[in-house]
Amino acid sequence: MGHETLYLDDIKVGDTFTTGTHEVSAADIKRFAGEFDPQPFHLDDEAARESMFGGLAASGWHTAAITMRLLVTSGPKLSHGVLGLGGEIQWTKPMRPGDVLHVESEVVALIPSRSRSDRGVLVLRSKTINQHGDVVQDLTAKLLVMRRPA
Repeated sequence: MGHETLYLDDIKVGDTFTTGTHEVSAADIKRFAGEFDPQPFHLDDEAARESMFGGLAASGWHTAAITMRLLVTSGPKLSHGVLGLGGEIQWTKPMRPGDVLHVESEVVALIPSRSRSDRGVLVLRSKTINQHGDVVQDLTAKLLVMRRPA
């Protein structure tokens, strides 16, 4: 699909979207972790080597934040933004320094609201993938999407 503004009525189950890319540096990983997830394997190279990760690994929340940025800046252009209602997230591999990430998304369900005819829920499964083709995050999100105005 193109980059036109999308309403619930414009989207079909099975539609797919691919974002642009974002490269992650060791400094990015340490900066995010220092503020939001200050665990040694996110902050210190030596501690990270001795951890179960065997090297510096980004916080899963950092991966989620990058995913959000990619969806907002180069994913489907939803009429009122990417408005989350909840979801399920899995971090399947660690994000590492030098990773170049992109997101591939698929619409898995569309649920028109029964009480508010101007909106509905879009269930979007988004896989965040590194340059090796490894899925580092698998997110199924419920998003509020408005219907096309009459």
